[in-house]
Amino acid sequence: MSDSTHSGHSAADRAERKRLRALDTRRSVIWGEKIARGVITVGGLMVIVAVLGIMVFLVRVVLPMLADGEIHGSVRYQLDTGQDVIWLNGDEFQTLGLAVAAEGRVLTYHIPTGTEIRRGQFDFEDAAVTAVAGTLGRDQVAFGFDNGTIRLARLGFESETTSRRNLPSDLQQIDERDRQRDGRVYTEVGTGDFRTLSSVIDLGPAEQVSEHAIIAVDYRVGGTSTRPTSAVATVDAENTVRVTQTRSQVNMMTGEETITATTSELPPLDLGEGVSVTEVLLSGNADRALIATDDGVVHRYDLRNLDNPQLAERRRVADDDVAVTSMTFLSGEDTLIVGGADGSVSAFFRLQTGTSETTDGRELVRAREHRPMPAAVVSLSEAQRQKEFVAVDGEGNVWVYQSTSDQVLFELARSGDVTTQSMGMIFPRSDGTMLVSRGGEVEAWQYTHQHPEVTLGTLFGRIWYEGYSEPTFVWQSTAGTDLVEPKYSLIPLIFGTIKAATYAMLFAVPIALMAAIYTSEFVDRRVRSTVKPMMEMMESLPTVVLGFVAALVLAPLVEEFIGAVLLGFFALPTGLMLGAFAWQMLPVQTALRFDGFPKFIAMGAMVLLTALVAAELGPLFERLLFQGDFKAWTAGRHGTGTPFMFMILLPVSYLLVAYVFRKTLGHHYKALLGDRDRAAAGRIDALRWIIMLFAALVLSWVMASLLTAIGYDPRGGFIDSYQQRNALVVGFIMAFAVIPNIYTLAEDALNSVPGHLRSASLACGASAWQTATWVILPTAASGVFSAVMMGMGRAVGETMIVVMAAGNTPIMEWNIFSGLRTLSATIAIELPEAVRDGTNYRVLFLAALTLFVLTFVINTFAELIRQRFRKRAFQL
Repeated sequence: MSDSTHSGHSAADRAERKRLRALDTRRSVIWGEKIARGVITVGGLMVIVAVLGIMVFLVRVVLPMLADGEIHGSVRYQLDTGQDVIWLNGDEFQTLGLAVAAEGRVLTYHIPTGTEIRRGQFDFEDAAVTAVAGTLGRDQVAFGFDNGTIRLARLGFESETTSRRNLPSDLQQIDERDRQRDGRVYTEVGTGDFRTLSSVIDLGPAEQVSEHAIIAVDYRVGGTSTRPTSAVATVDAENTVRVTQTRSQVNMMTGEETITATTSELPPLDLGEGVSVTEVLLSGNADRALIATDDGVVHRYDLRNLDNPQLAERRRVADDDVAVTSMTFLSGEDTLIVGGADGSVSAFFRLQTGTSETTDGRELVRAREHRPMPAAVVSLSEAQRQKEFVAVDGEGNVWVYQSTSDQVLFELARSGDVTTQSMGMIFPRSDGTMLVSRGGEVEAWQYTHQHPEVTLGTLFGRIWYEGYSEPTFVWQSTAGTDLVEPKYSLIPLIFGTIKAATYAMLFAVPIALMAAIYTSEFVDRRVRSTVKPMMEMMESLPTVVLGFVAALVLAPLVEEFIGAVLLGFFALPTGLMLGAFAWQMLPVQTALRFDGFPKFIAMGAMVLLTALVAAELGPLFERLLFQGDFKAWTAGRHGTGTPFMFMILLPVSYLLVAYVFRKTLGHHYKALLGDRDRAAAGRIDALRWIIMLFAALVLSWVMASLLTAIGYDPRGGFIDSYQQRNALVVGFIMAFAVIPNIYTLAEDALNSVPGHLRSASLACGASAWQTATWVILPTAASGVFSAVMMGMGRAVGETMIVVMAAGNTPIMEWNIFSGLRTLSATIAIELPEAVRDGTNYRVLFLAALTLFVLTFVINTFAELIRQRFRKRAFQL
């Protein structure tokens, strides 16, 4: 009794211990799940925080680019000129100013305080100044006088560095920053040395150009240091226009200077009664002169041949009876700014339009109508380095414009006597403006606007740039000269990103999905276990290597064998179909015996054989369809659009023929096959396919010919001139990089479909292909779609392949044979050389933010569609 009781207790103890161990295990599992859940939650939150942090950082860098400018301060004082001021200049540091009075007094003053630094006197020999103008830098000035003479003067500044130990001891303090002595101003800089500024004043001899008073003058200098040039245009009281051009050549060996001067009297203006000249402008290389009159007309002279000048154009630039009160060129002299008596401010481009109304085929075209000023424009002054200018009207308003972005940067106003006419200027660094009235009252403003050329309109809208015939999207952040304005439209980069991804997916998706269906549903497991790891290894190839191969190997090969490449698009599917029919004709035992790896190897051999055949027949194909030169055909040098449209329409034609056959003869065809053996049925099916293929060829050619007959030609659209590094090459190599990603995920999605659905379909008599297309693929649609979108994301963000193989041409055309430039490639190329916090730097970060948003939108849209597919699959 005790033994049995003891054994019972022992069994109960063992059961209890077993239960406790099971309980302990479950507790450990629970704790493990809690820890895993916590880690996953924290990791997910960290990913979200990281993504948000990246976006916040990008926004933080981009926002200052769209900020308004800031005014730092202004000064106002009266100069002791004693005469009417006729010219004004200031140095780039806003330290020294120069004011020239009508009787020759030249005053150098300290801009921040108005302190007089130096006083000089020009000897005008009792002649009265009737006209004055200067160069873009305002340091070279021409004076016109009432006696018909002109004088050239230099009114500029010199800057040098003075070390602290060489600093004079008796300097006079002007303000907290500057000191002065003997007409020089000393300013301490960050190195501890002193910047020393002084004015340069020099007046040249009088030159007689007319017997009548000069009423308008302009002065330009150009050339090089060894071959400088200068030109002066004058209009006298009789409205006679003359241009004098001087060319100097310095002998590098002897230093001897040879000067050649040419004076030409231009054709008469033929002005109406009571019409007078208000302004004259001369281009820097003296190839054109512009004369404005008070009836709102600008007369343009063509001076390319100074021995035979021509009045090329008369252009009305203002409304009827509205005088042109001021005009100026912007930097680069491709934009003419015209101010009118009604306050209008307009920008004109000189464009090559081929018009017969002008002698040179060019004409002034109104490109922009800027915001008008409240009163008549009395002064226009251009910036030296940007497309900015300052306009002053008769009511004392002072507006700083940015022409390209078509905005008013600052609206300033004179605080003194606004009834007297003022002359304005922008400081060389475009960080301030200064005005002086006739009576010598000076007002100066200091401001900063870091990115005046950038607005949402310039970034994402059509802008009419200099040299372009119409508003367009352009990306050109740098140029060979500083006179060319940067162009920051992101639309060509967004377009290039979409174009590259589209062509890559066009090649990658069919191949990847068909391969996934094939290995998931049709091949032996041994083949699948070999193929899938190989495809996954392809994904590990560095894209820089793929880009290198594409640029240096694939692109030249495609260009050289373009006929074979085009033929290959049709030859490879044809070869696979012929191989499939040949396999179908084999006896059943033979087909089963060689199924698996032998069949897979035979398929590869067929692809290789077809590629070799396409390579051999490529030149013949090019001669038959494109007269032996496909690149010349794309450029439109010969032929019509029929051959290429025939190629494009061939797949559509085949699908149409197949549809008609199935609808009309499908049942009869199934009855014809009946109980025939495999080989006989294969022969009949192959014959049927060949007949349908020939019918599709005929139908495609007829359709292409009809399109040509009605005037359609694909050239100039999605087909145009051939470039070696193009979207076709990018599509090939990016598809090679994307296919493994799509294939792996899609194949996993197909294999995850429950086996009972596959078995049920096959048990109902469906073929393996019918099961794959009507059961497996719809069930796995969410996973397959996710695979495609993952590939799309990879293609959108791809960098090195497009950097090396796309040509980096930011153009907007769907031509598959032209290059492109993507957002990611632009960032990779330009960011290392972009100046930190500069406009280009911030625009590149905006490009990154745009790519971020673009990817986010695509992924969000894809997730919505995937969820819809998932709900449908769940119902199964």
